[in-house]
Amino acid sequence: MTPAAPLAPGYQPRKLKVATVSLAGCFGCHTSFLDIDERLLELIEHIEFDRSPLTDIKEVGHCDIGLIEGGLCNSENVHVLREFRSHCKTLVAVGACAINGGLPAQRNHLDLGTLLSDVYRSRRGLTQGSMIPNDPELPLPLNHVHPIHEVVHVDYFLPGCPPSADAFWSFLNDLMAGRTPHLGHGLIHYD
Repeated sequence: MTPAAPLAPGYQPRKLKVATVSLAGCFGCHTSFLDIDERLLELIEHIEFDRSPLTDIKEVGHCDIGLIEGGLCNSENVHVLREFRSHCKTLVAVGACAINGGLPAQRNHLDLGTLLSDVYRSRRGLTQGSMIPNDPELPLPLNHVHPIHEVVHVDYFLPGCPPSADAFWSFLNDLMAGRTPHLGHGLIHYD
């Protein structure tokens, strides 16, 4: 076996592009990701952020890894998800909401029309004549909250509510090293 050729002086391996997005959820997964704390400095030696609330970039470019939290509760969520998937080589469903609908899916056993009427028209304390919002700028709600794998192909699932910072760290390091992510005992929890 011949040894690998030495790298050219000053050669820097290409950084992986990572994008994140949040749909119908609480944003807790992004917060947990930030809990990596000072390890973020080490992480950015190997990755470059694209679209993310962390960068405030609104348009997603082509990315190696897409991290998506939240489920699908309205038409805008579905549009954002499909657009995001089309730009990500590897898509990771992050957290309970993306994986199974999470807490927002608790409304799935209720009739949407009745729910909207109860909230906007008939509950106590509302102003006389209150109406269900009907502005064309508002995305149409879906009858049920859906996990993202029901609409697009998902490559990996990072469970938790939210996944811990250590789970993010381990998962991303496995992906960056070209390994199938494996979360050992103690890295998966639901708070």
